[in-house]
Amino acid sequence: MSGYSTTTMLIIPSFLLCLLFSSFFPSGSANTCRSYCGNLTIDYPFAVRSGCGHPGFRDLLYCINDVLMFHISSGSYRVLDIDYAYQALTLHEPHMSTCDSIVLGAKGNGFSVEQWRAPYMNPTADNVFMLIGCSAQSPLFQGFPGKHLPCRNVSGMSCEEYYGCPAWDMLGHRRVGSMFGSGPPECCAVPFEAIKAVNLTKLQCEGYSSAYNLAPLKLDGAHGWSYGIRVKYSVQENDEFCRACEATSGTCGYGADGIRQLCMCGSFNSTSNCDSVKSASTRTYSMAESYTFRGLLVCLLAYITQKHY
Repeated sequence: MSGYSTTTMLIIPSFLLCLLFSSFFPSGSANTCRSYCGNLTIDYPFAVRSGCGHPGFRDLLYCINDVLMFHISSGSYRVLDIDYAYQALTLHEPHMSTCDSIVLGAKGNGFSVEQWRAPYMNPTADNVFMLIGCSAQSPLFQGFPGKHLPCRNVSGMSCEEYYGCPAWDMLGHRRVGSMFGSGPPECCAVPFEAIKAVNLTKLQCEGYSSAYNLAPLKLDGAHGWSYGIRVKYSVQENDEFCRACEATSGTCGYGADGIRQLCMCGSFNSTSNCDSVKSASTRTYSMAESYTFRGLLVCLLAYITQKHY
């Protein structure tokens, strides 16, 4: 054929093949942040990908070998459940005492969040913390004259019932305190709001248990309690931004500064919603567009190189 060599004829189909391969990455594909870890759905305001979810909940969840972990200043906890309707997390901590086992030695993490996270999440009002083996010098007992201790019944749960667990029989400890003699009680049940943070070192306690009661009726004994930490979360400020974003088929996220909320609309990010004007100042290339662009560059480079040699 005049004007074309055999090599050139082979290069052109190769370049067309490259273009076809690049087109497999649609430039307008949606950027979704919903994901899964084991059998748990991870959705707004949470996320395991950077830039997804609400900025106040960033760097909280990590999926490790299909196990969802929740990390705050007091330590790491396994997430047993996320109740999006009630806006609550159920957490488990391996050194937490239960009705069958009491763990001493101040090994437990307790529960405390960073100050800037405190407005977003705290244990629920029906969650009781039972502090075990606390020192008489513990801040827990300071400022309470006589027998007026902070220990109380929380949502129908108290240490009096907890003492009936088989774990106490195995431990062989003697109940002490205002009802059983001198010194602080062996167990002191408190609501989280009374102490704001469960730090066993600062409270000078040997261990703790945490339980919650979702049933409207009082359960028959501590063996029927649900053991774990039930954390209530809320999205502060005005959440209309996210609702408007999702209503226009967008995905709620945040910018590189970790503060500014963004609505991710596939091929562009918006500071309002996906129906807003796609201004040049808010447009960013999606991952799919980036791959398509890079693929075209590689194809073009290969074409020029083959043609040259």
